[in-house]
Amino acid sequence: MKRIQIINGPNLNLLGKREPTVYGNQTFEAYFQELKLLFPETQLDYFQSNTEGVIIDKLHETGFTYDGIVLNAGAYTHTSIAIADAIRSITAPVIEVHITNVFKREEYRHHSFLSEACKACIVGFGMDSYRLAVNAILNF
Repeated sequence: MKRIQIINGPNLNLLGKREPTVYGNQTFEAYFQELKLLFPETQLDYFQSNTEGVIIDKLHETGFTYDGIVLNAGAYTHTSIAIADAIRSITAPVIEVHITNVFKREEYRHHSFLSEACKACIVGFGMDSYRLAVNAILNF
């Protein structure tokens, strides 16, 4: 059975409440239950933190034993060289995801420090970005 870790960064614990016109009304926990039903032969684990160092610790913890990591680092995407270095340090492929199309948003969101270190990036498909990333990992 393949194992995939999903990691969400800052403020993504507020999905369903946070800017519903931008991010929708669904909580990630509700979506995660749907995702698990779509991939019954895959062990999906979910983790969320608002703290950069804790996200790095989770990458270190799972990055050598899981088959892949789906990472939505939120605003740390645009600021964290440390998370990029953590991605480069592990063996599991990491797919960077974003719920919104960051290229249609504020200019500071157009640059990612993480993309260069990731296997691939998926942006702008809403919550479905996660499904696309899981499917991609399963097909590597």
